Amino acid sequence: MKHTSKIVILLTMAGLVIIPAFGKNGQITCAGSTTVLPVAQATAEAFMDINPGINISVRGGGSGVGVAALQNKTADIANSSRPMKAKEITASKSKGINPTAYPVANDGISIVVHKNNPIKNLTIAQIKGIYTGKIKNWKELGGASMPIVVISRDVASGTFEVFNEKALAGAKVDGTAQLLASNNAVVSAVASTPGGIGYAGLGYVTESVRVVTVNNVMPSESTVKGGSYPLSRKLYMYTNGKASGDVARFISFIQSHAGQEIVKEQGFITLN
Repeated sequence: MKHTSKIVILLTMAGLVIIPAFGKNGQITCAGSTTVLPVAQATAEAFMDINPGINISVRGGGSGVGVAALQNKTADIANSSRPMKAKEITASKSKGINPTAYPVANDGISIVVHKNNPIKNLTIAQIKGIYTGKIKNWKELGGASMPIVVISRDVASGTFEVFNEKALAGAKVDGTAQLLASNNAVVSAVASTPGGIGYAGLGYVTESVRVVTVNNVMPSESTVKGGSYPLSRKLYMYTNGKASGDVARFISFIQSHAGQEIVKEQGFITLN
């Protein structure tokens, strides 16, 4: 972030080592989900522009990384593309952390294939078959005779957690699958792999790949908000207890009309 960089440079030149307290002195730190990352970055830039005394740093790493950062008190906000698990909440409370969720956007996990793949629709059962290794060739689904290359997110990903729950019913992903660390990496891999299939948050889908319908439903504002798209979800920011001070102001900004317009610009779906 440009504001943070200026401060770091000045402190380095002065030979000082100053670590601001998290959530104080105008410093906010966010960590976690790569799906939430563009929303957090874009809203942080807009918020800092109208609040020049506040510096917000945003880093990714996955929802699990964000949760761990909140637990370890190295972040004020944990960005997560899934609800926190019961065991994570228990572990947090054992460390004196009381996770509080704030929805910031809606999303539909999009199933993407190579642009030249003629398959237009997949059922949840077929997706499960593909990702568990039971369906290995596109011809089994009415496509060309071509091996299916399974591309998935890694286990630290909240997107993986939601996909695993909603599409695979907790089944194990086939051992031959490529496990990648970000939405961008998945989309890029599918775009360059004729037999590839992957999944990513709506805000990461580009014209380099093609989105297929799931159970004949396309992810869109109406199908995600209405719940008819099977892989719908909310995106969250978690704080330790009820957000206060600058952190509360930042989250309120994201949830405001202005913030939700930025959510829409990033390719995601607004809360209301």
